[in-house]
Amino acid sequence: MLGFCRGRRKFLAASLTLLFVPAVTWIYLFTGHFDDGKSVSLSLLDTQPHSPRYAASSQRESLEVRVREVEEENRVLRKQLSLVQGRSSSHRHGNRSKTYSMEEGTGDSESLRAGIVAGNSSECGQQPVVEKCETIHVAIVCAGYNASRDVVTLVKSVLFHRRNPLHFHLIADSIAKQILATLFETWMVPAVRVDFYDADELKSEVSWIPNKHYSGIYGLMKLVLTKTLPASLERVIVLDTDITFATDIAELWAVFHKFKGQQVLGLVENQSDWYLGNLWKNHRPWPALGRGYNTGVILLLLDKLRKMKWEQMWRLTAERELMSMLSTSLADQDIFNAVIKQNPFLVHQLPCFWNVQLSDHTRSEQCYRDVSDLKVIHWNSPKKLRVKNKHVEFFRNLYLTFLEYDGNLLRRELFGCPSETDVNSENLQKQLSELDEDDMCYEFRRERFTVHRTHLYFLHYEYEPAADDNDVTLVAQLSMDRLQMLEAICKHWEGPISLALYLSDAEAQQFLRYAQGSEVLLNRRNVGYHIVYKEGQFYPVNLLRNVAMKHVSTPYMFLSDIDFLPMYGLYESLRKSVLQLDMSNTKKALIIPAFETLRYRLSFPKSKAELLSMLDMGTLFTFRYHVWTKGHAPTNFAKWRTATTPYRVEWEADFEPYVVVRRNCPEYDRRFVGFGWNKVAHIMELDAQEYEFTVLPNAYMIHMPHAPSFDITKFRSNKQYRICLKTLKEEFQQDMSRRYGFTALKYLTAENNS
Repeated sequence: MLGFCRGRRKFLAASLTLLFVPAVTWIYLFTGHFDDGKSVSLSLLDTQPHSPRYAASSQRESLEVRVREVEEENRVLRKQLSLVQGRSSSHRHGNRSKTYSMEEGTGDSESLRAGIVAGNSSECGQQPVVEKCETIHVAIVCAGYNASRDVVTLVKSVLFHRRNPLHFHLIADSIAKQILATLFETWMVPAVRVDFYDADELKSEVSWIPNKHYSGIYGLMKLVLTKTLPASLERVIVLDTDITFATDIAELWAVFHKFKGQQVLGLVENQSDWYLGNLWKNHRPWPALGRGYNTGVILLLLDKLRKMKWEQMWRLTAERELMSMLSTSLADQDIFNAVIKQNPFLVHQLPCFWNVQLSDHTRSEQCYRDVSDLKVIHWNSPKKLRVKNKHVEFFRNLYLTFLEYDGNLLRRELFGCPSETDVNSENLQKQLSELDEDDMCYEFRRERFTVHRTHLYFLHYEYEPAADDNDVTLVAQLSMDRLQMLEAICKHWEGPISLALYLSDAEAQQFLRYAQGSEVLLNRRNVGYHIVYKEGQFYPVNLLRNVAMKHVSTPYMFLSDIDFLPMYGLYESLRKSVLQLDMSNTKKALIIPAFETLRYRLSFPKSKAELLSMLDMGTLFTFRYHVWTKGHAPTNFAKWRTATTPYRVEWEADFEPYVVVRRNCPEYDRRFVGFGWNKVAHIMELDAQEYEFTVLPNAYMIHMPHAPSFDITKFRSNKQYRICLKTLKEEFQQDMSRRYGFTALKYLTAENNS
């Protein structure tokens, strides 16, 4: 851009020189200017008609007129050149701490303006500016699980380039609101504000419009933004979810300064032949001005639109056109274009690089082949990244950059811009400031207060509540190295599942591809996948469990681990046990006896009798019998072998069984990260709250072998790790004593005796 502007200034200077020198020459020759500055008068003979000198005189007069014209052109060029140089100097030496230049192009020359539209050349005239800390407002309509995933990539691309505070206005359904509210709350990006508007409440505003577009009713909601967004909001950038920014969004915000007269909509021309009506035989599109406009990127001057009675304008247009068209094919875009056809003055046409459209039928290449400065990529096809375009790999790589980009890196402060600090952030800073950085266990303690960015329901989720109110959800957590267990668990457990996955942004996309390529997982809609993004040194095992527990939809939950396979039919068996043991009226924790195999290939036992036979043959063992007997010894496996009815067991030190409990049970303690004492502390808290431990006689689960985790390796090899775990354990017991008083004394006694 800077080089281009310098080139423009050189061109103007050269033009001025070329025009100015001939002008001086003509003046010298035909008006007789000499060194002393005195003019020589023309002879009377020179003015006689029909004389040779008269002809020469006429020629001189015409040349004098031409000289005056050239001088006038020189004056204009000198003025333009001085303006360009002045602005360049101002840009170089002005106060950069207050404003910075944004948009290429608000020059006065009509030819330059035409060049922008036709060839997307950059202008170097007067450039509008955006105040450094001016808030940019962005509106997005987002509904459902997939759109929520898409909007994250859009937001990443905006955050990556931005230098201004942002205010997102999200028109969202209940699903998208739950997902995105949690995401932004845990993302904690400075100078970003998010407000939600209930899309379901807006349905009645547009539901009367028949629409064939794949976006459904939500694709029409951009029409009602003047009514939906706050009356105090004057302007907003409206974006589709399938947009990727390749530049600072403030450049687009600056274009508002170029609106003139009654212009209230900033739009890019449609890059397909859709509205020309020649795509196929009998193709009949809605009326549009020429090729029409694409509404994936819109600049809305809300205050002027409201004064123009936009609501009545688009409604009357839609009603009139629907009498013959019967339905929309491209949702809001058809109606916007029909309004513009009747009122062309409403539009400020944006250069095509603000909305490079990548659908099968677009001619977007005509836009980007002439410019290197692409600003917005729009995947406006149902095929998205699978669109047919010979340059699609270039655009796909740009998109994937942000798709897999570590969102934690976007938590950067805006230099020089004050940001509103919310209560949660203040509390977090206070808690962190109270930690002693010289404490050898500082990193363990800090982990407890780390806020992990969380994307709930990463994939589509469906759950219909059971009529008998005895439903149970399996709860587990995992990282990328346990992904292979998912299909097996889904085959063993047909009920709902809530999983927290600890992944990086890039791993989340690998998981997405894995899930979409698995027939088993695709056929299971009742599995909630919640991504907790990686941050810090330790595996936050109890945070992950809490996230999975918090988003259980059933009254009861089976707290398991990802490397266990439940017995076939356990889901239905637990539903019956919940009813028989009256868990709705009693505080019980139902214990599922745990076993393990050391074989990677196992013929899974289909009954208790078959399992007992495998125990006797040495194919199976009670879980951790050879390394951590205390963890499951209170289950009393000897009694379980012959038991036919549920039996009660008492808590003992280091007990950590897998249990079925009510959804409102205590959370896991977040101070325990990595390996060690994470389940033990939870079972202790259940006991302190007087849960009754009951072993189910006909239930079982089997641990499958796997390579040791990174955290258990650290525990075994790092003495400081073990010392810190012991310290945290003692502090937890002290906290228990403070919370539960005399009841908690037995935990200290049991620990001392163990």
